[in-house]
Amino acid sequence: MNYLVLLRHGESQWNLENRFTGWVDVDISAKGEQEAIEAGRMMKEKNFKFERMYTSVLKRAIRTADIACEVAGFGTLPVERDQALNERHYGALQGLNKKETADKFGEAQVHLWRRSYDVPPPKDVTELNPDGYSESLKDTAARTIPYYQQVIEPHVKAGENVLVVAHGNSLRSLVMFLDNLTKEQVLELNIPTGKPLVYEFDNGSIVKKYYL
Repeated sequence: MNYLVLLRHGESQWNLENRFTGWVDVDISAKGEQEAIEAGRMMKEKNFKFERMYTSVLKRAIRTADIACEVAGFGTLPVERDQALNERHYGALQGLNKKETADKFGEAQVHLWRRSYDVPPPKDVTELNPDGYSESLKDTAARTIPYYQQVIEPHVKAGENVLVVAHGNSLRSLVMFLDNLTKEQVLELNIPTGKPLVYEFDNGSIVKKYYL
């Protein structure tokens, strides 16, 4: 038996401020630090050990990983950071307050941008989005799933214990793949901050899934 643990970063400063974050490189909040500490404590309590770790390139995931690993006493793990694990890019919405955005565009439109599978946010050029880029969840999955299959999965199937620290939407897309969810089912999925999600494997197949 071996395991894959998925961990969403602790609450970020912009989670706290109710702002769309996406690829903007904000840090975790004081609550986020406590969530990272608690994640590390839970993994230590359950005697988890890892052969390797993967994170996005964004500060909130890296800081969460560093804090959790220090608390858990993992020592220095081989780590790979890749923007394939970054949060979904929220385009022109990045930096905007979610409530103010809903007031401006309407609840239904913002819900469509946030929760639909293949409708991306607006691509307008803004100071926080100079390239005018944006991603739907489908676009996010198009980078996270191949990265998992090509880079992470071979280690899991070889029987190694692997920790992945990333973001709400990048992890939703991985759970969609691991659980064989439909695009309708994944819309109802929410990954909480700072709670390790464990997949136990036996001979390369998932036999158990649970949160610590």
